[in-house]
Amino acid sequence: MLVYRPLLVTWVLLASSVRSQSWRPCTDLRPIDLLSKALPRPAQATSTQVQMVQSRGSRGIRLTGTAPTALSFTASQIFTNCDYFPSEFSLVATMKIKRLRKKTNQYIFSVVKEGSESLLLGLRVSENCLHLLTSPPGGGGRKRISFKNVRLDDNRWHTVVLAVTGPYATLTVDCGLPVEIKQVRTFPSTLSTRGSRFIIGSRGHWRGRFSGLLRQLVLLPGSDAMPRLCPNSEPSLAELSVPQVLKSSPFQPDQQGSVYPYEAEARVTAGDRPPCSGPEKGQLWFNVRKKGLFICDGMMWRTLMQDKERLDYVEDYQDFYTRSETLDVELFSIPSEGLFMAAANRDSRPGSGIYKWINGSFQLYQNISTQEAQAWKYFTIDDKVFLVVADMQKAEPELSTIYRWNRRQKRFIRFQTLETHSARDWEAFHIHNNSFLVVANHMRAKDSNHNIHSVIYRWNPDTKLFEVNQTLSTSGAYDWEFFTIGPYHFLVVANTFNGQNTTISSTIYVWLDGCFRSFQNITTVGATDWEMFQIDGRFFLAVANSQQFSRKSQSLYNINSTVYELNMFTQTFLRFQDIPTHSALDWEFFTIGDEKFLVVANSYDGSSYSVNSVIYRWQGYEGFVPVHSLLTFGCRDWEHFTTEQGSFLIYSSATSRLSKVFRLRTY
Repeated sequence: MLVYRPLLVTWVLLASSVRSQSWRPCTDLRPIDLLSKALPRPAQATSTQVQMVQSRGSRGIRLTGTAPTALSFTASQIFTNCDYFPSEFSLVATMKIKRLRKKTNQYIFSVVKEGSESLLLGLRVSENCLHLLTSPPGGGGRKRISFKNVRLDDNRWHTVVLAVTGPYATLTVDCGLPVEIKQVRTFPSTLSTRGSRFIIGSRGHWRGRFSGLLRQLVLLPGSDAMPRLCPNSEPSLAELSVPQVLKSSPFQPDQQGSVYPYEAEARVTAGDRPPCSGPEKGQLWFNVRKKGLFICDGMMWRTLMQDKERLDYVEDYQDFYTRSETLDVELFSIPSEGLFMAAANRDSRPGSGIYKWINGSFQLYQNISTQEAQAWKYFTIDDKVFLVVADMQKAEPELSTIYRWNRRQKRFIRFQTLETHSARDWEAFHIHNNSFLVVANHMRAKDSNHNIHSVIYRWNPDTKLFEVNQTLSTSGAYDWEFFTIGPYHFLVVANTFNGQNTTISSTIYVWLDGCFRSFQNITTVGATDWEMFQIDGRFFLAVANSQQFSRKSQSLYNINSTVYELNMFTQTFLRFQDIPTHSALDWEFFTIGDEKFLVVANSYDGSSYSVNSVIYRWQGYEGFVPVHSLLTFGCRDWEHFTTEQGSFLIYSSATSRLSKVFRLRTY
């Protein structure tokens, strides 16, 4: 059984004056930073003695010089009142050691008699073991306390706390469970340090010199340091007293050079993107495909240098068969889980599929029951992950469902249902720490009325549910797009049909005084999608016009879709470019390197669903120009995504189970 034994100040207190018999401890009962005591001042440091190394985001000291006592100081600097080492104490050391060979012993520190190799006390590490050695007064041979199976030599940072009181010695590694050893003899209470020296990283000669990195070495007289360090968010780097030079920048404020010779123990990793977190800080990754060098800042990979990619050609990559015709695909990443895609499948019987990107392709991960699903939307609130589906049911009331990701089951589970009317789209957004959902209600099924309200819901942090916040009048709403320009927040709706005509107004709303108010009306023709994007500080809105129809005329599908640009002087969106399209249902904006692209989902030309969808490249003054034509069948939606395998486009088909993934080849 492990027993916590608090240390008491019971080591011998010698009289500073025999006549007065006033007793004082030999040293202060505060943490003594042995490493700071031993480190030479910056002006004294030379490249042949001490080197500062950054490894896994933290810095430590490495001995590189020819003098085995380069880091040392006299014991009298610590024991100012008397010459005895405390009989109760704890040692704190933070170190990083590469794998040690068998029968290899290295000293973290030692206390040695001046002018001899007589060891009074030493902390030594060997393969998978930690040892505390002492030479009791009066002879009797050297004593050793050994902790086995501690695994300190694994090339990772570790913080150890060794506490000694009476016959007990307790070792704690990285704030884990303490291991206690009881010795036959207690630690000597009269271990004299007179005429001795503390030596960091050796015992005074080359044999047994410490080869690892040392970040912290602290002596705490009379106390167990473990309660001061643990629990800790970074137990392997728990700090009691670390030299300031290992915390601050390796360069002096006056920029006159390094405080100590400095290097980063940076491994360059190739291949797939490695993890980037605190332990990997400062590490390098070479992306062979992108010919780029990246550095981990502790949270994400930052580009050091990289060739600018340019789109060369588009190649067929994966034939992707969904459970039925697919009206929308939503791509998203779940932290620590990977890349997913939700397919909105028309057929209610098999429902809709959630797919995961595994080994370079999408594979079915979960099936969810849906009713003629029209679209999915992924969003997060705090650390919670959600998916909401726009269902188009036949029966009243029509309900759409929000699903929440269950971390334990690693599945989406039903969370909340909301009443909708032939819902075609959801948009999620955040304003001033408030989370919102807005649904595009297309029509009321019981009377086929397209002129109905679409609803904005707000997340209630108290009830943990979405509640109605505002309603907006819409006409055959098909899509919502949220965007922010400066301090202003906007919502734009794609109105498709008012019951008589598809040439109607779609409305841009702006957030003012806690609600959305009408900002601008734009005439659209069967609008099904808005795409907002920014290029070089300019703001654009592209609308997908699907068909020109009225009760009195024949439908036209080969019509223009339009790109609008925000004019800062008029503070309105003005027509920038008309692009011929064939019943366009979606726009997708994406970038490759410095190049900007738009791809349109052309779905029908009046006679066939087999039509080309087109990728347009931004050409500045010329606007968007066509660069690639892709044969699609009933194309409904485009999504762009990037993985370690490259850059891709996926389209869904509203008339076939076959959707396709294209790889964007670059040079």
